[in-house]
Amino acid sequence: MEAIILAAGYATRLYPLTLGIPKPLLRITSDKTVIDLIVDGLVSAGIVRRITVVTNHKFSGDFNAWARRHPHGRLIRIEDDGTLSNEDRLGAIGDIHYVVTKKKIKDDVLVVGGDNLFGRPFDGFIRFARRHRPYASLGLFDIRDKTKAGRFGVVSINRDDRVVRFEEKPERPASTLVATCLYYFPASTLQDLEVYAQDKTTSNDASGNYIRWLMEKGRVYGLVLKQDHWVDIGHLDSYKQVIGRYNGEMT
Repeated sequence: MEAIILAAGYATRLYPLTLGIPKPLLRITSDKTVIDLIVDGLVSAGIVRRITVVTNHKFSGDFNAWARRHPHGRLIRIEDDGTLSNEDRLGAIGDIHYVVTKKKIKDDVLVVGGDNLFGRPFDGFIRFARRHRPYASLGLFDIRDKTKAGRFGVVSINRDDRVVRFEEKPERPASTLVATCLYYFPASTLQDLEVYAQDKTTSNDASGNYIRWLMEKGRVYGLVLKQDHWVDIGHLDSYKQVIGRYNGEMT
């Protein structure tokens, strides 16, 4: 299995903190950054052949330096998508397509957002996703608050865990289930990714657009992650929250 970590954003909502450092390289504990914690989870799964970190040209040097000193550096590859600003970024789906195409990936792909931290290993999600091949799967989290849910992609699933509705940041959320940036794309779906990326009427930015497109073509399944912490580090408050949690300063 291949893993892709999305790390090509510019984190403008965290300025000035991220003006000179990419969000995934922000420190969480004295010896771990955000991306260190993600890599730890991927390596512990024991079935990842390669971890590709896709970044932008502005920060590619920082990630290459990080990978060279990382204890699992032999598994890590850094891919520069060539963008230089928030205005010319490829978007989440654009970056996934970039890596899959450049690396000529033919295996199943696990995608993790470089600013998403999960309180449990990826093993359970991977088992779920493999059971539901050849369809794609995504990780969901019950945020238990419809007001907060509206900040994310809101998902509804049926009793078979099939995604029946996906709305990007709706004003009136239909549920409190939100999509995390955790996706499993079986090898058989990668051809669909190529079709989507070449379609001039689609959007390569928000990954939810691609999920809805896949739903129209077939099926997508969603696993509600167990109630442990999940954090999307989107702003300064969430960054402070995760620092506190990982350093035992809050429960």
